[in-house]
Amino acid sequence: MDRAQLADFLRTRREALRPEDVGLPRGPRRRTRGLRREEIAALCGMSTDYYARIEQQRGPMPSEPMLAALARGLHLSLDERDHLFRMAGHNTPSRTLRTDHVSPGMMRILDRLTDTPAQVISTLAETLVQTRLAVALVGNETGYTGLDRSLAYRWFTHPHARRIYPEADHATHSRIFTSELRNAYSRQGTDSRAGQIVNALLEKSGEFATLWSAHEIGVRREGDLKRIQHPDLGILELHCQVLFDADQAQALLVYTATPGTDSHDKLQLLSVVGDRPSQR
Repeated sequence: MDRAQLADFLRTRREALRPEDVGLPRGPRRRTRGLRREEIAALCGMSTDYYARIEQQRGPMPSEPMLAALARGLHLSLDERDHLFRMAGHNTPSRTLRTDHVSPGMMRILDRLTDTPAQVISTLAETLVQTRLAVALVGNETGYTGLDRSLAYRWFTHPHARRIYPEADHATHSRIFTSELRNAYSRQGTDSRAGQIVNALLEKSGEFATLWSAHEIGVRREGDLKRIQHPDLGILELHCQVLFDADQAQALLVYTATPGTDSHDKLQLLSVVGDRPSQR
């Protein structure tokens, strides 16, 4: 671990970010070059004291999850993220088998969607980051570990995962998840994480095994309308706009409702009802 270089790198990256890059107001009296330490700490989900100690060349070696959080909060490129891991004494994350790192451009867009449910997902239906209103709409989907990180895996193995959609839509979602997994499987190969999920589901879910044997590719719902079942607000009919990154490894989902509809009114209430209860 190179404490001096790590501290200097974090400081320069922090000072290079502008408040508007991460959706924060600049304010008329801001004198700090770039972002303040407490602002970066909040973006990374860590205490200001913990972050400050790293910049001051103190404290323990940061763990890999902490480094990943720093990379996201600082909007680092993949090369910068790998450099961060090496300076902290860790091996660099794989760029091919896992797609956990959200690109700076995608993060800048997400940071501006403060009044909209939005989240970034991988090709394996793993939620990487969510806005506050997305958590209120579908629950916190970023805290799962192992194969459970994939909503496609949870869909076929944990009944509670289906509560976010009306029962009448379950069959369609099952076909879509299976089709998307097959697409990832064909791209990544049998020894990939997609292969691990598929093999596990073939053993655990008869429904998945039946759908997998049908070899359906490119299954999609008609239009962009998606129905979400909320425990307090009932069913919301939302338009789900999808923005893919350059290599199609991640997608930004943005949920909106047609103005003047009941679903639009319910969407405005998300910030009032608060976070959706955990489905774990």
